[in-house]
Amino acid sequence: MTQNLQELIKIYSLNSHIDFSTHLLGQSKDTLIALLSELLTTYINDKNSSTIREALSVTLAGYTHNPKKLGFNGFRQNSFGEPINCEAKPKNIYSNENKKLNGGGNFTDYTWARFYKDKQERLNMLISGFVDGKLLYLFEFPFNDIHFLKHLELQLHKKFPNGDIKGLYLRSASFSFSHCKNADIHIIYICPQLAEYEKFLEKNLFAFLRANQC
Repeated sequence: MTQNLQELIKIYSLNSHIDFSTHLLGQSKDTLIALLSELLTTYINDKNSSTIREALSVTLAGYTHNPKKLGFNGFRQNSFGEPINCEAKPKNIYSNENKKLNGGGNFTDYTWARFYKDKQERLNMLISGFVDGKLLYLFEFPFNDIHFLKHLELQLHKKFPNGDIKGLYLRSASFSFSHCKNADIHIIYICPQLAEYEKFLEKNLFAFLRANQC
């Protein structure tokens, strides 16, 4: 994903539609054609339509996005030059649906092998929530938080009490904010107009975000 498209997505998701329109009007015809072409290519080739939200979450958190389906969603280096990986879980709901964001996500086709690999990598989780494509929150916490690990282990134990079975998967290892609320959470972004979206957020998540809003 080019820098120009990353910037356009950021403005669309964080700023007003007036800011977005102003930004577009300031671009050359060739730039607009290139942006539209890249955007359509990215969207059409995306199996679950979350690539753009994933890329925004990863880049806002300071990671380099990995667009490949295999591997972690992003990476960066710490002060010692050691790699740090992240796993992004963007969630989008629509305002015309009776749904709420719960500050969680899920791992699809999960196994004990994948769990132990994630644990060994000491990766960070990036949790983001969108309503109609507008970003409401983005926060980060370590995968190896003891309460978070316990919740995933319980689901894996229920599916595979004696370890992995070849060809079988836990289709969805899900979690919500309640399973990571005691982790070392680093808030990256909270929408300034959060109060306007209260009805789209679970109560405990909304209270946490409001308490940490600048």
